[in-house]
Amino acid sequence: MSKNKKKKKNKKPLLSPLYKICLIVLMLPVTIAIYIGVYFAWEEFKGLPFIREFVEPSEIAKIQANFDLEIPVEYIPIYMEAGEKYNIPWTLLAAHHRIETRFSTMQTLISPVGAEGHLQFMPCTWVGWQHNTCSGLGEGEITDEEKLDPQTIALYGGYGVDADGDGIADPFHIEDAIYSAANFLAIAGAANGELEKAIFQYNHSEEYVEDILYYYNLYNTYKERLETEVITVNS
Repeated sequence: MSKNKKKKKNKKPLLSPLYKICLIVLMLPVTIAIYIGVYFAWEEFKGLPFIREFVEPSEIAKIQANFDLEIPVEYIPIYMEAGEKYNIPWTLLAAHHRIETRFSTMQTLISPVGAEGHLQFMPCTWVGWQHNTCSGLGEGEITDEEKLDPQTIALYGGYGVDADGDGIADPFHIEDAIYSAANFLAIAGAANGELEKAIFQYNHSEEYVEDILYYYNLYNTYKERLETEVITVNS
């Protein structure tokens, strides 16, 4: 083996530490200037109408941020129309829908005790307690044909409503369900301003009354703004 070993050369750094520091100091103002330029350019750019539509939240989105669960915008016109027809606040209907089925987002729209549909009507309340099978909690032995027939509902004094005029009153149809809830609440006293009485009739629980009133008052705070936005969108 050769005794003459090549000595490794010490590589000098491409840039000296002092030079690197100077370069950083020189580049810092340039970087800041570029950042400021880009920021103000973006501010101008996003002010353009077609860009603002995508980067700014809508007015409804701003309102909904105040709620623990957004009110589906497509339901608001139905609440408003039903509320107007039965002379009750549409925000009361929204509150009931929120509490009963979380705006119809529950895994099932049939409760353990037999309440059905978007607003959770017991079959006997929907068709009428004069039906000869109605007793107890009101599940009854009512056929689907009877349950969906407006004439049968009228015969037995029920609250189910055929809201869209298709000849069927269906608790699983959103319009029928909301109009039926409005019908019930109006008759129970809400049309005369007796909200607590009407809510208690819907579900005999003081806690339920408190929960409904909480959301009713919350939605009422933003009622006019929501109405304005819905009317604007639909116009």
